[in-house]
Amino acid sequence: MAESADSPLVGTRAQVAAWVEGRRVQAVVMLLIVINAALLGMETSSTVMAQAGPLIYRLDAMILALFVLEIGLRIFAHRGRFFRDPWSLFDFAVVAIALVPATGEFAVLRALRVLRVLRLFAMVKSMRRVVGALLGAIPGLSSIVLVLLLLYYVFAVIATHLFGATFPEWFGGLDRSMYTLFQVMTLESWSMGIVRPVMEIHPYAWTFFIPFILIATFTMLNLFIAIIVNAMQGQAEAEARETIAAVEQARDEIEMDLHAEVRALRQELVELKEVLLERSK
Repeated sequence: MAESADSPLVGTRAQVAAWVEGRRVQAVVMLLIVINAALLGMETSSTVMAQAGPLIYRLDAMILALFVLEIGLRIFAHRGRFFRDPWSLFDFAVVAIALVPATGEFAVLRALRVLRVLRLFAMVKSMRRVVGALLGAIPGLSSIVLVLLLLYYVFAVIATHLFGATFPEWFGGLDRSMYTLFQVMTLESWSMGIVRPVMEIHPYAWTFFIPFILIATFTMLNLFIAIIVNAMQGQAEAEARETIAAVEQARDEIEMDLHAEVRALRQELVELKEVLLERSK
């Protein structure tokens, strides 16, 4: 009978899964990721590449081969279930990108090899929790982004009408105004670089920029942080509930086993008592 892709891991597949997902192998894979990240950083130095370029390329190829072997063993062990796990798909995509020939129109993919470093997200539980919280916060963040874009649009239209004629390089159009307001929101040279020069011609310009900074920078940024923190707290609570449920299930199973053993012991005592009574007769 053919073994389905969703059947429990048995035999060789179970042994392979236990080995490749064991603590030692995973520690080695994490070490290889860190080494690979260092090698990719060395490739950005012309001096280092002039001295040890061939060695770095060989080490990178060897590490990539080990990554391919690890992914292949995981696919062999889990089969169809491997491609239904988001983190496994992420590992597969990151490693597969490095296998595409980085020549011609695909030369840009060579720079994407550094994405292999992101495999640490899938292997370190704390990092995986943070990424999961960020993904879980996307619905709430998208609402804030829409509100922020609307505010940007309103303030950009006002700024274009107020300052476009005197400062066309900053507020000469809707696109320029939005980019300038983004710079103001980041607080990068917003006072000496933009607001004060504008105030020399428009003395009351601060009545426009201060409310914008208070709304766009402080209020909206705090809303972003609040949603992300709430998502992380929700994920932590969900993991705590899962842990509690697992502990309670294990306790119930132990209690059921104890009750079964006690009933069996009682039955044995009853049978022993009956035997002793028969012998005493």
